[in-house]
Amino acid sequence: MRIALFPGSFDPFTNGHLDVVRRGADLFDQIIIAIGNNSSKTRYLPVEQMVTLIEQVFADEPRVSVQSYKGLTADFAREVGARYLLRGLRNTTDFEYENTIAQANRHVNPALETVFLITSPTLAAISSTIIREIHRFGGNIDDFVPFQLPAPAQQ
Repeated sequence: MRIALFPGSFDPFTNGHLDVVRRGADLFDQIIIAIGNNSSKTRYLPVEQMVTLIEQVFADEPRVSVQSYKGLTADFAREVGARYLLRGLRNTTDFEYENTIAQANRHVNPALETVFLITSPTLAAISSTIIREIHRFGGNIDDFVPFQLPAPAQQ
């Protein structure tokens, strides 16, 4: 069975992420969306809330599941039996960053292969960082995420 791990902070999960998962489903038997805790980032939305929201999006797709994890992605991939990491690339800056991570993951887990999908052109400008800012200040993010987020905390 070809199991792919799609790791990220997904804070929040965007339509760009959704696109990568849907396209990846054509390549893999199972995709695990893995929400990691990045020690260098403070989350905007709680991990548990994001797990629930993403699970609702994929409720009718039994080959896609959502899990949270702590620690190294390469170790978590080994733990869940994933031999592939699925990653989306929006631009060359993403490639430089992701290539470095792919090499490190391969060093930690030599059986792990990273597969890159180029983001669909209509979604390439979407980033979680921009969406968080729009949401934080009460802007409409309906075109960027596949679910409703709770109202932002008062500024």
